[in-house]
Formats: sequence, structure tokens, C-alpha cells
Amino acid sequence: MKSAIKMKEVSDSVYIKRIEEVKSKLGDGEILFLFAAQHKIRNRDVEYKFRQDSDFYYLTGIVESDAILFISKKQAGMFCLPKDKEKEIWTGIRLGKQKIKEKLKLDVTYDLSDWDSQKTELLLGNHTLYYFFGIDSDRDKDLIQTAKLVSSRAREGNFGPEKIIEPAFLHEMRMQKSKEEIQIISQAAHITHLGHERIIKESKPGMYEFELESILEAEYLKHGSWGGGYGHIVAAGKNACILHYVDNNCVLKDNDLVLVDSGAEWNYYTADVTRVFPAGKKFTEAQKTIYEVVLHSQKNAIQYSKEGVEFNEIHKKTVYFLADCLKEMGFLTGSIDSIIEKGTYRKFYMHRTGHYLGMDVHDVGKYYIEGKSRQLKNGQIITVEPGLYFDPEDETIPEEFRGIGIRIEDDILIDGKNPVNLTAAIPKEISEIEALKS
Repeated sequence: MKSAIKMKEVSDSVYIKRIEEVKSKLGDGEILFLFAAQHKIRNRDVEYKFRQDSDFYYLTGIVESDAILFISKKQAGMFCLPKDKEKEIWTGIRLGKQKIKEKLKLDVTYDLSDWDSQKTELLLGNHTLYYFFGIDSDRDKDLIQTAKLVSSRAREGNFGPEKIIEPAFLHEMRMQKSKEEIQIISQAAHITHLGHERIIKESKPGMYEFELESILEAEYLKHGSWGGGYGHIVAAGKNACILHYVDNNCVLKDNDLVLVDSGAEWNYYTADVTRVFPAGKKFTEAQKTIYEVVLHSQKNAIQYSKEGVEFNEIHKKTVYFLADCLKEMGFLTGSIDSIIEKGTYRKFYMHRTGHYLGMDVHDVGKYYIEGKSRQLKNGQIITVEPGLYFDPEDETIPEEFRGIGIRIEDDILIDGKNPVNLTAAIPKEISEIEALKS
């Protein structure tokens, strides 16, 4: 058994620099609050596996629950769980306010129990509060009520937030990946490669989808990964036509294709890869035909993924190519312009060609600015994932094509005119896949 891949620690200086960058983006009278994730109950007294909020982790690297980070132009600080020997015996060592202060070079830190007494003072004198709504409704209500309370003290000569704005600038920071982030995602891609290649080799008719899922998860965990960054889609046969299929409880049958959409999460960054392979040893002729169309469209889309290209342009070119192929094969009729204008191609291709990738599988960042698709920039990572899906119950489709669902997905680093495929090592040519199955 190979040893786990050693996780390279991200230097505290990276988080210190990010906090300082946020400070520089805030003006006088502006303050940002970020809440760490909380433990969630799965059932009775059993909790879900804890994962830190991505924005909170991006700025702090702290994996403790319940903490509250605040940053203004003048200071940065945190409320955190206090040191508590008895609780630490049960749930693990806490850093405590002094160590966190030193670790992140914060101006001030408090025990979490000080939040109620300090939150009003922190909001006083700030006309703008930057805050992400919708993560926790109780926290949302508490912060809004506190902001209203502070604002009601205007007759005393004080003032509080007049507006609450989502800190989009933080997500703009996250869109541009640093050298350290690219290395982490590359490692996530490498672990993903190990998992995908293993299930292609080991899958065979008679296995259950969940057996393949367990192989993926085991391979990811073996190499120090969190596991799957977004669960695992393992869809055999007609299940591949369900885009977010997660039941993973059916048997692989001879002549089935198996669609696997899965990426390892490593050090809070996830890969996102889809591969399709036969349950048995060979693709059927119908499967080959559709697979080659999707693969060709994906290769084209990857080549379009260059600095300065509008993101939506990749999708538009992919739609045009796939629609043209579907027309040529007799699945669609009419002119290409009418097929695209009427959207009849969506019967076979109903999702987008890609999305941003990073700490979250559908990572943060705006796709449009003032109604216009934004251009790709160096340092961004996107997915490229065209697909074609043939309704298993549509009798207008020739029988040999019904139930075929194919999506091919890779993770692409934008780097000038030469896109870098971070997941290129994962086999996707028919000859490579069939060789692994032999």
C-alpha cells in the first residue's frame, strides 16, 4: 500500500497577507464580518463531519467552529472558542484567542462569549457592513437587529450601518489562484486521477454503483484527501441521463456505460472530473459514436479556454458544434441557427459547458459584469464539461442510442494562450480506456 501524500502546510503569512489585502480594500466607516461554520446535527446527537466555511478558511486557515472574524480599515480581530481543558478532552485542542492573535497577527482577539457585549461597539461608527447573508438565518437576524439598534442611537451622536452589502471583492480575490493554490488543486487532481483510473480498471458487470463509489472514496482517503469534494456521481446505463444522480445503488450491466463525476478535495480545494467508460471491456458502436462527438467538442472547448476569451463564448461554440453534429446524425432537423434559437438542442445538451473551480466545486465569482460575459484571466481555474444525453424512454430516438449519457470533464488553468489541463493524466481516449479494461 502506497503511503499517503504528505499535505504541505500553507504558511500563516499567506493568510496574514490576505487579511491585509482586505483591509486595504475597505474604506473609512466600512467593516466586514465573516462567521466560521458551525457543527450540524445529522441525527440525534451525531454530527455531520465538520468542514470550515470556505471564505473564513480562505482568510484565516483556521478550522475551528463558531469563530467570528471582523476586519475594518483600522483593525482586524476574531472572536473564538476559549481554551477549555474539559471540552478539549472530548472534542480536540483549541487554539485559543492568544495563539490565534499571534498566528494571524491580529490587532485584537476575544473569547466567543464576549460577542454579545462587543458587537454593538464594533458596529458603531461604521456606515457600511460587508456580510454574506443566507449561511445561517439566526446569525443573519442577530446581526441585522444589532445594526438597527446601533442606528437607532443617532440622537446620541452615534451612527451604525446604513447599508449591508455582500463583500463581492472577497470572491474576486478567490477567483485568481495563487501559486500555492494551483499547487494544492494540482495535488487534488493527482489524487482524483488515482481514484478514477482505479475504478476504470476494477469495474465490471455485476458490481453495484456504490462499490465503485467506495473505491473512489477509499482511494481519496488513502492519500490524505478529505474525500469527495461534492459527493460522487456513479451512474450506470440510463442513470447517466440524470445529471445529478446520487442514489448509486444500481447494478452495472453488460453493455452499460458508467458515468463517474467525482473529484478529491485536498487541503480545502477540490478537483472536478467526469469520465465515462464501459462496464464491460468495450464500447458499443453507438456509444463510440456519441463519445467521440463529446470528446471532440471538449478538446475544442479546452483550446478556446484562453486569457481574454469571454467565458460564455466557450459555451456558445460548444453548443454550435454539438448541434451541428446532432443535425448531421439525424437527431435534430432545421438550420443550425433555428436549432440554437429555438433551443431544440437542449433535448440532448441541457447544461452549461463549465464553471469556476476552487475551494468550492461551483466556485465563487461573477460570470457577467453589467450584463456582459466576463473575460477569462490568468490564474483562474475552470471546468470544461460538454455532454450529450439520450432519453431512455424517448421512442423517437433509435433504440441503440436510448439511455446513453456521456459527459467528459477536465479542470483547466487559464495561462495566456496555452490552457493547462490539470487533469490531463486521467484517461479519456477510447483506446486508453479499453486498454485499462483489458
